[in-house]
Amino acid sequence: MSEGPADPVISVHPLGFPWITFDPFLFCVHHDDAYPPGNEHLGPRASLAGRALGNDFEGKDGWRMYHGQTVPGFPSHPHRGFETVTVARRGHIDHSDSLGAAARFGQGDVQWMTAGRGVVHSEMFPLLDSEGPNPAELFQIWLNLPAADKMAPPHFSMLWSSQLPRVVSKDEAGGTAEVTVIAGRLGDAAPPPPPPRSWAAQPRAEVAIWSIKLGAGARLRLPAASPGLGRTLYVFLGQGVTIGERRVDNGRAVRLRSDAAVELRGGDAPAELLLLQGRPIGEEVAQYGPFVMNTRAELVTAFDDYQRTQFGGWPWPSDAPVHPRDAGRFARHADGRLERVERGDTPTADD
Repeated sequence: MSEGPADPVISVHPLGFPWITFDPFLFCVHHDDAYPPGNEHLGPRASLAGRALGNDFEGKDGWRMYHGQTVPGFPSHPHRGFETVTVARRGHIDHSDSLGAAARFGQGDVQWMTAGRGVVHSEMFPLLDSEGPNPAELFQIWLNLPAADKMAPPHFSMLWSSQLPRVVSKDEAGGTAEVTVIAGRLGDAAPPPPPPRSWAAQPRAEVAIWSIKLGAGARLRLPAASPGLGRTLYVFLGQGVTIGERRVDNGRAVRLRSDAAVELRGGDAPAELLLLQGRPIGEEVAQYGPFVMNTRAELVTAFDDYQRTQFGGWPWPSDAPVHPRDAGRFARHADGRLERVERGDTPTADD
């Protein structure tokens, strides 16, 4: 199909693993696992025979252990030079890090971590329900840092589900759309701020992360932003949508012009989409595994620093710690500040 002068669609790409991303984003993956009931160790109450434990990504029986041996997830591993944004749509994630910080979050919560000059953390998926299934679904998004902030102090912020604006709209035919605003303003709706040294904390960067639900046949107008931004829509659930005048099947990433408003129209079934937007940083990227710098020499330094210091060491008794079953949702920061999510989804803070 040829593009007309007003076509908001630049290009369409199939979703692989991980999903294709564009500057300032480095990586995006969607994990969706139908875990069975949990055992006394918060791992799956099921046989692990036949799995490539330590590197289980096959999806056998609808779930994966990833790099976990007892509990699914990602045991301790280092990062430097970028940020992770982890959107826990279903299930729970237990965070522990080399600064002594810890958290359990889930049910729509978001953790935004600036790795900066270096942090080691683990992300485990405890199976808290011992009687029923433990579905777990999340996005993990990597957002680059400019050279000036790559060595910022490590930091994480919790964006609890109850703090995230949800913009609900109905079209003239009664179709309903809902946008959860994780980053970036949508009309009058603005989420809690990202970490202070994030690229998203720069107003001119216009970073936006929106999770979109479109009811069957529903219409939603995405407003125009400034020219020159990267803007990508990921159609990941449903039977496809219409973007402008172009029909797009499920399992596609759609690059959009950022300076053009665009109408989304749902198909015969509900659909879900993720929007990532931001001004390109426009710097050289040197990446190797968990380190993202600007030059090869900086990568060599990152490896040397990690081998020498372990980015502060690992204060936990195992490389895959999980918190007690009854810990609830909480975040304990490196400075000792404690946040808890009480019944009713209302976060409280203790000094």
